[in-house]
Amino acid sequence: MNDSFQGNWWSRIYGKHTGKLWIGQAAVLLIIGFSIAWSMKDSSSTVNSAKSSETHTEHKNVSQIWTCSMHPQIRRDGPGKCPICGMELVPVTTSAGGIRTIKISPTARKLMRIETTPVERRYVTAEIRMVGKVEYDETKLSYITAWVSGRLDRLYVDFTGIEVKKGDHLVYIYSEELYAAQEELIQALKYQRDRTSSSTKLVQPIDLVASAREKLRLLGLSASQIKDIEQRGAPTDHITIFSPIGGVIIEKLRQEGDRVRTGDRIYTVADLNQVWVKLDAYESDLVWLHYGQKVEFTTEAYPGETFTGRIAFIDPVLNKDTRTVKVRVNVPNKDGKLKPEMFVRAVVRSQLASGGRVIDEDLTGKWISPMHPEIVKDEPGNCDICGMPLVRAETLGDVMGNPENKPKPLVIPVSAALLTGTRAIVYVEIPTAKEPTFEGREIVLGPRAGAYYLVRNGLKEGDLVVTNGNFKLDSALQISAKPSMMTPEGGGGGGGGGHDHGGAKSEKKTQQGETAGQQMTLPSQFRSQLDAVLNAFNSVTTAVEEADLAKIRAAFDQLGVKLSQVNKKQLTGHVEMLWREFSMLLSNDVVEGRDVASLQDSDRIYLQLKRHIQRAREQFGLTHSNHQQAIIKIDVPIEFQNQLLPLLDTYFALANSLASDNEKLALATGPKLRQVLGTIQTSHLNEKALTVWQKEFGNLSKITDQVIEAKDIKSMREAFTLLSEEILVVIKTFEVGNNRPLYELHCPMAFKGRGAIWLQNNDQIRNPYFGATMLKCADRVNLISFDKEKQGAHTNHKGHSH
Repeated sequence: MNDSFQGNWWSRIYGKHTGKLWIGQAAVLLIIGFSIAWSMKDSSSTVNSAKSSETHTEHKNVSQIWTCSMHPQIRRDGPGKCPICGMELVPVTTSAGGIRTIKISPTARKLMRIETTPVERRYVTAEIRMVGKVEYDETKLSYITAWVSGRLDRLYVDFTGIEVKKGDHLVYIYSEELYAAQEELIQALKYQRDRTSSSTKLVQPIDLVASAREKLRLLGLSASQIKDIEQRGAPTDHITIFSPIGGVIIEKLRQEGDRVRTGDRIYTVADLNQVWVKLDAYESDLVWLHYGQKVEFTTEAYPGETFTGRIAFIDPVLNKDTRTVKVRVNVPNKDGKLKPEMFVRAVVRSQLASGGRVIDEDLTGKWISPMHPEIVKDEPGNCDICGMPLVRAETLGDVMGNPENKPKPLVIPVSAALLTGTRAIVYVEIPTAKEPTFEGREIVLGPRAGAYYLVRNGLKEGDLVVTNGNFKLDSALQISAKPSMMTPEGGGGGGGGGHDHGGAKSEKKTQQGETAGQQMTLPSQFRSQLDAVLNAFNSVTTAVEEADLAKIRAAFDQLGVKLSQVNKKQLTGHVEMLWREFSMLLSNDVVEGRDVASLQDSDRIYLQLKRHIQRAREQFGLTHSNHQQAIIKIDVPIEFQNQLLPLLDTYFALANSLASDNEKLALATGPKLRQVLGTIQTSHLNEKALTVWQKEFGNLSKITDQVIEAKDIKSMREAFTLLSEEILVVIKTFEVGNNRPLYELHCPMAFKGRGAIWLQNNDQIRNPYFGATMLKCADRVNLISFDKEKQGAHTNHKGHSH
């Protein structure tokens, strides 16, 4: 398995099967971790003596850190064994310059088979492959019906599949109604002759002959049949029905001897000179398809022969079962090779400009029929089929025209991207570094076009992205406890990634002499600009709460403006490194948010933004001041605090049942929660405390309703995260009796990476969002301290394992 395939394979599996990933991940990381460690070891022994001396001198100034390839949260100053799994620790190569950078030796680079490709601007072609089948053209179907009631005495076409021409006889029918109508014509002719020979002048009568002829015509008789009746001078009790069109009989709905009424269908005739090809297009491919686009397809019956047609219709409704959309192609079939129900394989080639817009040179400056895309002309006019006025082709497609006039999109090879949803991690080589140095970046991807991805944000033309060996770099970065595809927020203290997975608490100082996460001194101008960013985030929050897409897009756009106004030149050291990380993450949120197309997507993007803002506050030491503004402690009597204990006990019972995957017990907790809420008395509260409690009680009641309405363990877990956040607010606002220890835990993997908190009365991790699948998953366990109104990090718990 080559490296690029391995990276793409892992990213797809990671995106779809997060809950089942970690056993496989452990095995892969074990192999990769040791391979990288040994490659680094080998590289150090194979360089020349001068290089070895230089390396030795460098290591005198850098303290060596040792970690476990299975549990990267373990950090030690020297070799030893992992306290969790007992494996030998491996050295972590220190990297210079940034949160996501890693430096390796030239020999290690060769062993890891790292290859790079420059990011470029170029027109790329997306090949959309679809399958489908040939069907009748519904507009070319005709139905042979009984125009009069009667009995079918003869069916000249007695089985389906027979080809008929226009005017061929089909049915010999006996009809009393038709006999009477013929008699009317004969009597009208006789009356006319008598009137002409009579010498008596009568008042001009109604033209009975013309009226009788018209009646017979409307009953389906041809002009020659009517003339024959007039010449014969006697009605016939049978009449022949002729085919109004040429085609193939595809349905025979009646048998000889059947009685029919006016309007009953007898045959269905299909004109196969033109057919429809209906294709199934995945919803992810719809961005490349537009009306009038050329489609090429092949059939099993004629290998090597390619047929063409144009897209005439794209179904506006998605099939909920197959997640596909029907695309209809009109195809000429003069030679009759294409037969209904034939299986076809089709391809559409879309050339792309910037922003993923489609270029179609074939229709540049052309006029096309809005109903029949096969009608394309150089000048305005009317459709040859339906007579509708032709319209400019540009009005029906996305972008059509000469590609030289369209901006080229920024693209990267598919193998460069480690997918994480709508975003990806790429590794960029720093060309100015003395040794091979690579920086991980989170980018926003556009659609895929063949062997390339369009890049919406995060890279610039000329950047050298790793196309082979990137997964190994990602694993090495994870072992270094830094942000990677596997651990988006980092894996431990000292890595700078922003969250701690447990184990020994790192006391490593930052470049400014401060511990990451503590209060740091920020330049006043930067602090002011950062406050403007936070205020813009608050505007996004308001817009999301109002569920107004236009306001949401505008708020994200304004957030982007505030981000661009932050002066990076004023920052140095650790502050500059941190801001580079969060500026990257927040700018990606802005790019997605300002183009958001649905409220569902806006919620997803907002949750990512919210998490990034919270991490930024923690890293820049703004958490405490903001927390004080969000939750203000209210002094209440101990009697009221004691009433909150049963509420906590019920909450813990629900958490334990979810952690145990006990759906039945979890679903039974809702009524108990409502009962406990009803027992809380407020007579001990003063006016201020009562007002605050009434607000929180209302929130608890609404969330309890959602808990009760949960139908399964999945919906219960969704309600549980809201309950956890509200319970946390309540206990921080009013505190609880007995001074019992309480812990706030956070799972970064919950709800597809959105993350969620929960509370426990001990520090033994039991994850309620994954249960047995990832019972020990938690990236932080904080002891809630009531005496100082702040959380103290609790570090003596076991690290999580997936």
